[in-house]
Amino acid sequence: MLIHDMHPVERPREKLERLGPEALSEAELLALILRTGYAGRGVTELAEELLTAFPEGLGRAGFQSLKRFKGMGESRAAAVAACWELARRHSGAPDARPVLDSAQRVAQHIPAAVRSGRKEHFVAFYLNARSQLLHFETVSIGTLSASLVHPREVFGPAISSSAAALVVAHNHPSGDCTPSAEDKDATRRLIRSGELLGIPLLDHLIVADSGFFSFREHGLLA
Repeated sequence: MLIHDMHPVERPREKLERLGPEALSEAELLALILRTGYAGRGVTELAEELLTAFPEGLGRAGFQSLKRFKGMGESRAAAVAACWELARRHSGAPDARPVLDSAQRVAQHIPAAVRSGRKEHFVAFYLNARSQLLHFETVSIGTLSASLVHPREVFGPAISSSAAALVVAHNHPSGDCTPSAEDKDATRRLIRSGELLGIPLLDHLIVADSGFFSFREHGLLA
């Protein structure tokens, strides 16, 4: 239903003025942020569709996903993302997302099954501007001695999760964390891809049960 087809007392703005914001549903509150719908779709219907499409929360959906949603676009997506971030900052609730701002902290979040895997697992940690974890992904699982990874497989989730940066890691089933020539080549490709996309690669870890090797700590990310 379009806003102008509603009875005046049921329109979100008038309802808020009369009863206060606590009386509005989530869809009605979101409709006030969006302000208008699009051809053939009222703003409240658009709001309901958004809430259904992103049950994990619009704040976690990210700007890129929101702007691609039909009827949104960059302006509305930016308004929604800004409102959710403002609400988070003023909620007083602690942000439970882990901060991965060092190789040691990243290593602590690599699953034990990856460290001790008999095949190479290539994983990626997608971070926001505060180095908080947005998304974790197993990019590929290779053979006993090699893991094949392409930049598009690594940066696709980075774009969809609106990541500001990323850290990658893979295990060496041999237990030796020394980087191979192939590891160094793959890292250089990811660095170049990150520079082109504006999503920098912050580190590449090689892990095993015995410990880990950090490309950044050894000055190998230049």
